Amino acid sequence: MGKKKVIKKTTEEVLKEGREVEKAMSKSQTVKFKAGIEKAVIYINSSYNNTRISLCDSQGNVLAMKTAGNIGFKGTKKATSYAASKVAEAIADVIQNLKISRVEVIIKGTGKGRESAVRSLGARGVEMDSIKDKTPFPHGGVRPPRPRRV
Repeated sequence: MGKKKVIKKTTEEVLKEGREVEKAMSKSQTVKFKAGIEKAVIYINSSYNNTRISLCDSQGNVLAMKTAGNIGFKGTKKATSYAASKVAEAIADVIQNLKISRVEVIIKGTGKGRESAVRSLGARGVEMDSIKDKTPFPHGGVRPPRPRRV
């Protein structure tokens, strides 16, 4: 095996990447909604590769959806807790624009972005009524093998 090449970014490149992320977060998204939505549901789906957050009304209609890749993170950076917090900040901006007062949060998945997304939602002033964890987990196990016939 040969030598591994380590690519070091200059501060200018890092700042440029940060500006691109901020620009992608501030893009206005057309949202079709009814006037006067009081309660909404936020679904946080955090996997090992990405974090998806969707904002729905009480009937289940999706009002807005953001992912770490949608905001501008690429590759393994999408799976970080920092990317999840930026996605949550983008959704919090949408919530403030729609003037939604109460929110119910449902978390699903096992990625790094679960906790940081909820914390950044709270830091942005989103009033959360409840936080539910709906992560699927196996119980009961698989069917045991049949007994051997001799």
